[in-house]
Amino acid sequence: METYHQLVDFASKYKNIVVALGMFDGLHIGHQKIIRTAVEQARSIHGTAFVFSFTNHPRAIVDSLGAPRRISSEQVSLRILRNLCVDVLVEIPFTHAFADTSPEEFIHLLYRHFSPRYIVVGENYTFGKKGVGTPQLLHDMGKRHAIETIVCSSVLYDGEPISSTRIRTYIEQGDITHVNELLGYPFTMIGTVIHGQARGRLLGFPTANIALRESYEILPNGVYAVTVLYHHRIYSAVANIGNNPTFGLCDRRMEVHIMDFDGDLYGKKILVSFHKRIRSEKRFDSVEALILQIKSDKECAERALQETFHLQEKIGSQQVEIGPIAQRDIKTIVCQRDSRII
Repeated sequence: METYHQLVDFASKYKNIVVALGMFDGLHIGHQKIIRTAVEQARSIHGTAFVFSFTNHPRAIVDSLGAPRRISSEQVSLRILRNLCVDVLVEIPFTHAFADTSPEEFIHLLYRHFSPRYIVVGENYTFGKKGVGTPQLLHDMGKRHAIETIVCSSVLYDGEPISSTRIRTYIEQGDITHVNELLGYPFTMIGTVIHGQARGRLLGFPTANIALRESYEILPNGVYAVTVLYHHRIYSAVANIGNNPTFGLCDRRMEVHIMDFDGDLYGKKILVSFHKRIRSEKRFDSVEALILQIKSDKECAERALQETFHLQEKIGSQQVEIGPIAQRDIKTIVCQRDSRII
């Protein structure tokens, strides 16, 4: 997948462009429907599938309250877009000047830079100054430039459209089950392992520590059953998000105990996918009580992963090995295009 952070003459470089338009924060099931439609349409005309979006949330410019925190990091989003078979991603800054663009000017911009055969949007898509542009207007005005507009209906969950706002609410509640169902893949964080205080190793449960970025949505403090992807292998693990209250408070971080792993991860990036919330964070009166609880958490995580691990990890078209815990039921994952997205 090629990426651009400025508008150029794409029409002279790529044939039969089909472009999906949207913010795509979190790349949930509804977003995936739009993007898959664009990819399928591009393939049907031997064309090029584009996604055109923004590096920052438009509400950071147009809303006095500012933008919400992003659901997925740039790294996670790029992985998903690649595995959805997007050919070209165009992400530009949403500026005050762009916010003042009229619907007519925006459509002219699309024609001038992309000259697309098709545009694909969701039924609630808006564009232009104050969001007055609608899919119907896009359809009517696009016709003047021989651009066809495909409007995808919303994907419903419990009778209501799936939205990034609903997902943020579930994240704030720690409801990882609903988060994952609406995303269509496990809520995932990618981070670099940093040095901690080595307490986990002293307790017999070494952890990989990851600093948390407050610009992205973070689950509430607590213990979670997770899987860790490192060097094309997936390991069962248990993660704690919090401030380490038993030993005095510290900066909020994520500590991940990776089962059946013995290696040096300092400075390395790992991908952590959340599958189930086990319990809230709590302070223990003694180290012994903490150790007993960690053992129980580890057992709970193993059981939860055996019950809920549906092999949602997708790494291109490569074969991925499963760590020893998960091998009880599953030997290998053969990742095929369009079968997994993270």
